[in-house]
Amino acid sequence: MSTLRALARARALATGRAEPVATVRHLHLSAQPLVLVPLALAGEANAPLAALVGTAHDDPRLLVVPQPRNRDHRFAFAAELAGIVLPWLDGHRGATEDVPIDRGRDVRQRYVDAPQLVVPNLAGVSYLRLFGRATRFRRPDGDYPVHPSVPLLGRWLTFFADRAEHPGSSALLALTEALTLHWATGQSVLEDQHLPALLNWIDPPPGLTGAQAAARVEDPAVCPPAGPATDPDFDNARLYPAIEAYTAAGDDEAARRAAYAHLAELLRGQLAPTWDLMWRGLALLYALPPGARVAGRWDGDRDAFTAFAEHVDGGGAPQPRRDGAVAAAQKLHRLERALTGYAVQRAYDDPLVMAEHRLTGEAFVGDVTLADPTRVDDTGKRPVLRPRIQVVTDEPVPMPAGATLWSPARPNQKAKVVFVNPVGEAKTEVVLELSGGMGRGLTPPPGSVPEVGERLCYTTLSDAFLPAGVFPTAEETPWTHGGPPPTAVDPDHPEEVTAEEWD
Repeated sequence: MSTLRALARARALATGRAEPVATVRHLHLSAQPLVLVPLALAGEANAPLAALVGTAHDDPRLLVVPQPRNRDHRFAFAAELAGIVLPWLDGHRGATEDVPIDRGRDVRQRYVDAPQLVVPNLAGVSYLRLFGRATRFRRPDGDYPVHPSVPLLGRWLTFFADRAEHPGSSALLALTEALTLHWATGQSVLEDQHLPALLNWIDPPPGLTGAQAAARVEDPAVCPPAGPATDPDFDNARLYPAIEAYTAAGDDEAARRAAYAHLAELLRGQLAPTWDLMWRGLALLYALPPGARVAGRWDGDRDAFTAFAEHVDGGGAPQPRRDGAVAAAQKLHRLERALTGYAVQRAYDDPLVMAEHRLTGEAFVGDVTLADPTRVDDTGKRPVLRPRIQVVTDEPVPMPAGATLWSPARPNQKAKVVFVNPVGEAKTEVVLELSGGMGRGLTPPPGSVPEVGERLCYTTLSDAFLPAGVFPTAEETPWTHGGPPPTAVDPDHPEEVTAEEWD
């Protein structure tokens, strides 16, 4: 936890209301995301119990598993969920756009939009990951056949769960994580996973502080858990008797319908409060202006969606249960690069985030007091434009001479530290030599060089492209990492890949 976030938490505790830790929204929000609130049966591994799902607050659809321990009921639920999710996905696969590649010498196609799925918390993300794993290898024929849409649903849920690991991705959002990215509360990080309490810290009812409102909704009788876990008292007193009543109805059609209706009403009562909270939380996020670099990260989600859709259409195999050594290393490298870039982009977009780096000595803010915009360096083979500016700051400047800095105001321009000169006890003069972002001539375009009086932030954080690493092929996996992988087992064979799940 950074110093500023710790301070914000302390202030929130003192004032009784969450403190903003961002001035812009650092994630993309679709016009019509698919909101999914799942419930799972306690004591069973990823056994679906119910779900509320939909793209509009006033139009939720309730899915119920009347007997979660029954395999057929589980896969009937999966097929019903697929009947909602898959057409919604196809609705984003209409118009495409040209994306230049190979320095403009060629183009590729990308969908103009991508789907966005929203769940209440990180446990909901884990639920979808396991649900995808339990369904993507199933087959519509042979032993234990399922509806043809079930394995396709599993592959797409796995895609969303994988994107949730990608820093900066907005394809699958856990609402608690999205909210805590922008607000700090006076409760613990673990308590922030409780969506009702978190929202009441951020937006308490009139007459109550956030702490008072959060304490009130921690009672499951007042506000049920946001799933996928259920309240044990509800399970013992109401849910299990309702499930047993449905099972005991047997072939009595009237009794079974009555028991199903009663069970559905119970589960709707558990899900409806969270459903309302989801849209309340999304409204808070919609009210924030998006950061300048959010659209670029959403382009990455659109690229991933397009690529996976093409993979599925081309008859590609489902995602493996476990990555090989090379694939795992490549994935880790991609995630590390994305995390580095995401941290830099958030700092460039948001002065509050950049302030954390100013405290650690990675950035400083100062005023331009001198500028030589037409300075030319003729010591090389040909003269080049190298303007110099002097920035005066009252913040520490630990960067040594020769260090390269960047400014969010001109991210394509490098600034090399020429020298750092302390002035008295409170101020420091920093002379910077600029390169890039000024064209190829010896006269800089207007606005490309900072002017006297301009207030700027300079940082060691770079938003420049990070080159990918070099990895061996799977066949060249070194013996230290298990050597070349054996011939892969047919991933369509459920007994080979899901022995512990749903069988």
